[in-house]
This record gives sequence, C-alpha cells and structure tokens, in this order.
Amino acid sequence: MFATRLKKLETAMEEAASYDEWKQAAIEHDEVSDAARWKILDQSRRYDYVSIRSRLDHLRNLRARHDDRGLLFALNEGIHGNMGGMGASELYGKARFGTKKLIEDYVDEITLALEHLADPAVDCIGFEEKLDFFQRASHCFGRSALMMSGSGTLLYFHVGVVNALWQERLLPGIISGSSGGALVGSIVCAGTDDELNRIFDPEELPGKDDPSGLVERLVSSVRAERIRAEDVWEVLEEFLPDVTFEESYRRTGRHMNVSVAPAENHQKSRLLNADTSPNVFMREAVLASTAIPGFFPPVVLMAKNDRGERQTYHGSRKWVDGSLSEDLPAKRLARLYGVNHYIVSQTNPYVIPFIDTTKRKTDVISELKYALTDTARAWINAGAAIFEKPISWVPEVERLANSALSVINQSYFGDITIAPLRKLHNPLKTLAWRSREEIAALIDEGERATWPRIERIRIQTQISRTLDPILRSYEQQHIEQFGKPAKATPATRRKAG
Repeated sequence: MFATRLKKLETAMEEAASYDEWKQAAIEHDEVSDAARWKILDQSRRYDYVSIRSRLDHLRNLRARHDDRGLLFALNEGIHGNMGGMGASELYGKARFGTKKLIEDYVDEITLALEHLADPAVDCIGFEEKLDFFQRASHCFGRSALMMSGSGTLLYFHVGVVNALWQERLLPGIISGSSGGALVGSIVCAGTDDELNRIFDPEELPGKDDPSGLVERLVSSVRAERIRAEDVWEVLEEFLPDVTFEESYRRTGRHMNVSVAPAENHQKSRLLNADTSPNVFMREAVLASTAIPGFFPPVVLMAKNDRGERQTYHGSRKWVDGSLSEDLPAKRLARLYGVNHYIVSQTNPYVIPFIDTTKRKTDVISELKYALTDTARAWINAGAAIFEKPISWVPEVERLANSALSVINQSYFGDITIAPLRKLHNPLKTLAWRSREEIAALIDEGERATWPRIERIRIQTQISRTLDPILRSYEQQHIEQFGKPAKATPATRRKAG
C-alpha cells in the first residue's frame, strides 16, 4: 500500500500539467515517504544546524525586542548563502519539495530583518549608515545568474527553463548565453515583460509544419533540413529589437552577456554586455555566437558610434560560436557583477550524455571515475603541449586542436544544473529545423526539468532578491539627495545593476 501510493504520486508528478499540480503531488509524496518529518527536524550531518538555530533565535529575539541597533550589528557579522553548509545540494535531495524547515525559517528571518531595517520608520540608524550596510551586505552575499549553454536547435529547452523561472518570478536579472543560449537570452533580456509571453508560445516560434504520413515522418527524421545563417538572421529581425547592449539593459533592467570566440588565432574570447561593450548591436553579437565553424560563416560585429551611426566593431575582425571557448562564463560574471551562485541550463549536445545534475559524489566508484577523467584530461593537455610546434605548421589543424582543447577543459555545471531528461538526441537535428510538435515537446521538457529545482532556487536566491531592490532604492535616494551616485568603499565596489 505504501509503495503503491508513492508510485501513484510519482506518476502524478510526471504527468502534471502545471507547476502547481507538480508541487501538490511533491508535497504529498513527502508526507507519505516521511520526508516531511525529516524537514521538520533540525538534525542532519549535512549542515551545522546548531549554529543556524542559535543565530535564528538570536535574530528573532532582537527583532521582537525592537533592538534595531543590535539587529544591525548582528547582520553586520555576515549574511552568507552557505552559512553552516546550508547550501549543500544533499539537503535538497532528501525531499521532493524544499528542504529543512530550519533553513527556510532562517532565510525568512534574514529577509524580514533586511526589510525592517530598510523601512524609513527605523530612524535610529542614519541613511548613510544604512546605505553602507546594504552595499556591504549585497557585496558579501553575492548574486545569482542564469547561464544557458550552446545548444543548436535544442535551444527550445532553454525557452522552457526560462518560462518556468519567469512564471515563478525567479528569473535572475543577470543572464549569459552562447550559441542557442545567446539567442534565447538576448530575446528575453531585450524584451519587455509584456513581450516575453510571445516567446513562450510554441505557435509563435519559428519552426516547420509537422510532417503528415508515415513516409514523410521517416524521411524527416533521417534527412533533416538544415538551418542557414540567413534563417538565424530572419529570426533575430523578428524577435530581437535592433538595439545595443546598453539600450537593451536600459529597456528592461536585465543584463545579457553573449559569449563569442575569435575566428583568428592569437585573439581572446569576449563576453559582450552593457558594461564591456555597451555600443555593440545585439543582433550581430548573437549571430556571431551561433556561427559554428564549418557550418556558418564567421561574423563581423557592428557597433553604434558617437554619432549614432552603425559601424564595424574592432575593424574587420570576425567572431564565431562562443561555446567553443567559454560556454559558461562563470568567472567573468563573478568579476563583473559579483555573481557567486549559478543556475545552468545545459543543452550542449557534446555534454548532455555525460551530464549528472547532482553535485560531485563522494563514493569510491565515483571518485575513481572523476580521477580517471582528470587524468585523461591532463594527458590530452600534455600531448597538445608536446606537439604544439608540429601542429602549428598546419593552421587548420592548429585551429581545430585549440577548439577541441577548449571544449575539453571547460566546466559545464553550476550550483544548480538543469538538463534534458532524455540524454540522447538525434545528432542530425542539432542544426535542423524543428517541427511544431518537437518545439512544444522541448519547451515542455525544459519546464518539467526545472520544476523539481524551483523551490531550491527560491530559497537560495531569496536574500539576494530582497537585497537588490532595497539597495537600488537607497542608491537612487542618494542620487536625488546629493546629485551623484553613492561612493563605494574598496570592499563594496562592484558593478551595480
């Protein structure tokens, strides 16, 4: 009876028509499996529940006594997303929905304390002191970003992921993408809230009519009609406004970062955005990021000059698919925006079969597998170094070898990694038009793959989602009062947005 009930609830989750249906079935599953009891109990060897309980009780007591100065002092001791190990992925694998109630209560209490101190009615703390605190708190806690991988026409999976996050108001304001991820991310970042609904409708997205008849379906699955660079440009003209990165950010407040790789040797990859390349036009940037060598021609980027005219960016230099050099630009996002929490939508066709969306395992077999993988990577890099000079004699071989090494040495995971449930996809269709039926299926798969991670994302981003608007409001008030932006200290200086 017990097993039968669990099986029915698992089926209900698999067949849920919406996130709310999935959530209800997941909560019931936790009740039946006894995971709900596990969530109520503080104890677990996975985190330091004693220190978190102590700090939670202390913050509650300060707020109850209206000790605002004491509350500020306590928060100044540090606001951390992984305090006492509470961000461990293992704490989100026991239950189907959520984690320890102690962790959720602690995050809620921090949120309430921040909102309380931000209230102008709390006047025992001066404006400048509050501003300084919120700057440092935001800097120390960090921010979240959504990184979307290269994908070919699996990009519709990204659309499903974005839609699931958007519907729950959890879509980060910092997004990066390469290849197909750049296309989806740029449309999302340049589109207003009202315009976003269009890209979540499979009927509105570019595709081809579903084949009718058994013979046509068989032919379509074997001989796929490949997408051309001209087709990508037509999609960009239809869905992406002809704006620069800076204009896009001013339009929506969302930061888009597009990875591009140099077509020439001895050049470095670029991460294009409103800070590093504000005047570059997004359409050409996305077209370059989707330019897979051997399939699409390299692209010359375009930028707006000081007279508002379109001109080439860095002369005639050409750029190609960004996933070849930096599929997931985590380090650059950390440097630019203070990002330290990464949500990854991973559909890179080279990577999907090897994806494990959980964190690194510590059992003996897994550790041996990791060791063998690391050893193989080291030998490949050593071999490339040994044969570097002979390889350089043939430019085409050198370019191919450098691209292969870049793919091998990259990291393809985040703090939370969302990947297709099906590991194998028809390689013939990676650069082929998708039918309406396939588009709808990929979007649905992206949404369903995101649902089990929604609550974890909500909990782990709640503090930063609270801090960001508070800090923006205080910085805007500073400008209105003093006519200039607030001066950041060396400890708090970082990109704002």
